[in-house]
Amino acid sequence: MRQPIISPEQNYSKGLSQIRITAMNQPDKLEQLRQQLLDSYKNRALIYYHIYDELARILGPDQAEEILKRAIYRRGQEREREYARFAPNNLAAVKETFLAHLPDDGRLFEPEILTDTPDALDIKFHRCPLREAWVEAGLPDELVARLCRIAAEVDYGLFREAGFGFFADTWQPGGEGCCCLHIRPGGA
Repeated sequence: MRQPIISPEQNYSKGLSQIRITAMNQPDKLEQLRQQLLDSYKNRALIYYHIYDELARILGPDQAEEILKRAIYRRGQEREREYARFAPNNLAAVKETFLAHLPDDGRLFEPEILTDTPDALDIKFHRCPLREAWVEAGLPDELVARLCRIAAEVDYGLFREAGFGFFADTWQPGGEGCCCLHIRPGGA
């Protein structure tokens, strides 16, 4: 059981001197927050899977995938304003903003910039907590690949609606790391 940060003693007559403060040291707290963040991503991954699984039972796998893609694309659309100001061709600003918004300074995704020119921005993720959760849950590779395609729709909605060209190479069985995002100037 977790100890509260501030725990009052039962004897209140002794006043504030009896309140003891037990604080975690900063590195421990940081690790705890990192684990909670990772756990929340993995929880989201399993929610995606369970929604997909229920839809696939009723509608079949292809229709379930299409429905989830549309819904997740819409979430990307909701975030496009952050990037629309850089459209149609300021890829340097897109890179800076995108990397700055990756949680925990990118540790969860381990991004690598493969191409960084005025005409192309390619970002390879060497980790993905969503994919890791699906693998840990024992899902077959083909299903993990399908779920990666579904999850990538958030980026399609984000970048395309912001006015950029975009496509993603999502993880495939036998592949290294995870997705590779390809962002291009608008209309490219």
